Amino acid sequence: MLTVPEMGLQGLYIGSSPERSPVPSPPGSPRTQESCGIAPLTPSQSPKPEARAPQQASFSVVVAIDFGTTSSGYAFSFASDPEAIHMMRKWEGGDPGVAHQKTPTCLLLTPEGTFHSFGYTARDYYHDLDPEEARDWLYFEKFKMKIHSATDLTLKTQLEAVNGKTMPALEVFAHALRFFREHALQELREQSPSLPEKDTVRWVLTVPAIWKQPAKQFMREAAYLAGLVSRENAEQLLIALEPEAASVYCRKLRLHQLRDLSGRAPGGGRLGERRSIDSSFRQAREQLRRYRHSRTFLVESGVGELWAEMQAGDRYVVADCGGGTVDLTVHQLEQPHGTLKELYKASGGPYGAVGVDLAFEQLLCRIFGEDFITTFKRQRPAAWVDLTIAFEARKRTAGPHRAGALNISLPFSFIDFYRKQRGHNVETALRRSSVNFVKWSSQGMLRMSCEAMNELFQPTVSGIIQHIETLLARPEVQGVKLLFLVGGFAESAVLQHAVQAALGARGLRVVVPHDVGLTILKGAVLFGQAPGVVRVRRSPLTYGVGVLNRFVPGRHPPVLINLYCCATEDARFITDPGVRKCGALSLELEPADCGQDAAGAPPGRREIRAAMQFGDTEIKVTAVDVSTNRSVRASIDFLSN
Repeated sequence: MLTVPEMGLQGLYIGSSPERSPVPSPPGSPRTQESCGIAPLTPSQSPKPEARAPQQASFSVVVAIDFGTTSSGYAFSFASDPEAIHMMRKWEGGDPGVAHQKTPTCLLLTPEGTFHSFGYTARDYYHDLDPEEARDWLYFEKFKMKIHSATDLTLKTQLEAVNGKTMPALEVFAHALRFFREHALQELREQSPSLPEKDTVRWVLTVPAIWKQPAKQFMREAAYLAGLVSRENAEQLLIALEPEAASVYCRKLRLHQLRDLSGRAPGGGRLGERRSIDSSFRQAREQLRRYRHSRTFLVESGVGELWAEMQAGDRYVVADCGGGTVDLTVHQLEQPHGTLKELYKASGGPYGAVGVDLAFEQLLCRIFGEDFITTFKRQRPAAWVDLTIAFEARKRTAGPHRAGALNISLPFSFIDFYRKQRGHNVETALRRSSVNFVKWSSQGMLRMSCEAMNELFQPTVSGIIQHIETLLARPEVQGVKLLFLVGGFAESAVLQHAVQAALGARGLRVVVPHDVGLTILKGAVLFGQAPGVVRVRRSPLTYGVGVLNRFVPGRHPPVLINLYCCATEDARFITDPGVRKCGALSLELEPADCGQDAAGAPPGRREIRAAMQFGDTEIKVTAVDVSTNRSVRASIDFLSN
């Protein structure tokens, strides 16, 4: 196995030569032939991360798409002024007269399966459809979570619309990405008419850091299908990890752009524990001089004031609390350039805001019956969407100190459908149910106490806090001083209060950016301009390759090297406990690469050197014929299992 406790490059060789020591085989395994066989090289020390060559900008503009579970949007910046981030046009929709900088992740397809609309337009049009007509339309919402939860994700994975009909997930995602591509390019043409059309845009797609390689590859395949980039120009698309993007953006923030949940002024002193002042005046003066020098250097380097207060080596956590998942990453700030080093592999889980929605749905099942809710969702899908929108509006107003009850509108279709199905009205159902903290309002609404609403948050919020506490207990992350709370769910006053109450007492400073819902989107733009800002990443898995037999041209397909992974760092063989096949490395060898020469004589030994790169957000591979120095086409497929 090739272990990568700290990310870097690892190599494997095709072919063999007598001066190299063979890799040990498990007991009882067959011996491989030493003729154009494939054997991994014994892992060598990874190159130092700082030795990686920086990517040169060959583009005019970076466009980042934050594809979220509940809401999505795009932003861009030009290479000539990379830190001037332009937000997309504000979306009209939602509450009357209110413009939004993101739009709901909702896709509407016609009954024939063709694209109709996305975002607020899709939601509003679906809302206005006749109930019978709506049953034939394909409406998708919150579908990003399906990619995270799918254990056998492939290019043929299906997604279910709210009416129960299915469609290939790849097409659903491609429709959404194509929508953003067309909108972004139109806005760019209007802002910069002289911008060349071809190969001028670097696209950035955000994904949760806890997503595995198959899910990342799936998003890339969807981007190809949507026309964002071509396979021949794959480098024009970057996959950005959401908490990393947030971390990159937070580096730029000024103190007035942050809110400390402890109530302290953001600029009120150093971030760590206050150090005692030495009685020696000379030593105190030297410390002050060094602090002022490092702070000035960092601010002049483009790092925000908050980071200038931190010292080299200071550690912090970014908790990206989104609609579908919570993503945790731990970074260390490095001087002199303000680069970032990941200290522990990204972690998290399905503790997003949709957990509160599911808790509300379970509450409705307790009141009206699970069978009724299932039938209502299937036969009145548009009305169900209306109900979830009404709950979402009230959910956003929930807070730990709210005193009054909250009214949630029930669509007339729900009230009428329940009466026809059950033979009595919803008020009777509420009186008969065991749920005593939800009443029926005379205005035709569900009236929920604030305590009941906060109770819906508890399972999800508790999961987030428990995950953060588990992370902070790891020896690799000791000394963390700061927690950034970012993502759409981080706007919730309930979540903010709970995190501060649980973690503030242990000396952790919890900080929320003012534009918390746009932190990832803006950070993704900055990441696209300078991907090397994250200098070191930690691999969540150990990777290795299997050994193959001799390649015979004309008999075998392109050479496939199976990839294996496991969660431990000390595995040696693919038969070890916990090791599983996770993908395949493909080498397209020409007959001349491995076969007989023109005279029919056996060829000399040839060596194909394939290097796997683990240091970026995606695992990549390159291959070279050592004898001719020619490139060999190589690729990794994580979706073929």
